Amino acid sequence: MKKREKGAYWRMIRPHTLTASFIPVLLGTFIVLGQVELKWGLFLAMLIASVLIQIATNLFNEYYDYKRGLDHEGSIGIGGSIVRDGFTPGQVLGIALGMYGVAAVLGLYIAASTSWHLIWIGVLSMVVGFLYTGGPLPIAYTPFGELVAGLFMGYVIIGISGYIQIGTVTTELLLVSFPMALLIGAILLANNIRDLDNDKVNGRKTIACLVGHRRAVLVLAGFFIAALIGIIVAVVGFGVTPWVLLSLLTIPIMIRAVKRFWVKQEPAQLMPAMAMTAKVNTLFGAWMVIGLMVARFIA
Repeated sequence: MKKREKGAYWRMIRPHTLTASFIPVLLGTFIVLGQVELKWGLFLAMLIASVLIQIATNLFNEYYDYKRGLDHEGSIGIGGSIVRDGFTPGQVLGIALGMYGVAAVLGLYIAASTSWHLIWIGVLSMVVGFLYTGGPLPIAYTPFGELVAGLFMGYVIIGISGYIQIGTVTTELLLVSFPMALLIGAILLANNIRDLDNDKVNGRKTIACLVGHRRAVLVLAGFFIAALIGIIVAVVGFGVTPWVLLSLLTIPIMIRAVKRFWVKQEPAQLMPAMAMTAKVNTLFGAWMVIGLMVARFIA
């Protein structure tokens, strides 16, 4: 067994990915803040549960990719807990299930405080998190990975975060969920563009595998454009505060990411473009949250 280096547990949780779970919680919470006083207990429970489910999903990914022979010491861009940091597959799986257990307890608290119907949504989210890379036909190996990730980490997290504060799902919640769902899907698409050749060899049928490198980059650009149009329509057509347009400050990063993907094809060369795509998601959501806070402050 390999000796674990310092920081192995920190690398295991893939901290650079976690904005995709906590930014939607912040967004869903802050967009309804003007309607009710913040319920801190529910907010923190939702925040922690969402992050734990994402970490567990990352670990299921690590476990099953290793078991299927996709991950090895020469792999690019993986967490590396098993192949490089000395964790056994059983340890990784056990930690993931433990995080699911804590998330389930937090989910029970949220449901007991609001609506028991949320239990079914929570259970479904956890099942999907497991099936994303687990089970006989992992969602991540199909053309639907981006759609499923965007739906659950965008619409579901944002919707629940707002619902537990005000008891309903508003049009505003749905409107701000749309661009975030697209940008979360963009992170997965960027990952699949990088891994295109390896995924083809291993029989995956992702969007990138089906349409090829250049067309997949065009799809990624389409995700970015649709997200921008979505937030502009929310402001112009539905009265969402114009302050959320601060998110348009991410346009230069979007352009750089698309350009990098377009001119480079080697996995190692695409890592900066992947980082930029993740940065777009983080900053787009963060600027919207800041915009909502400013709007409430000056109201």
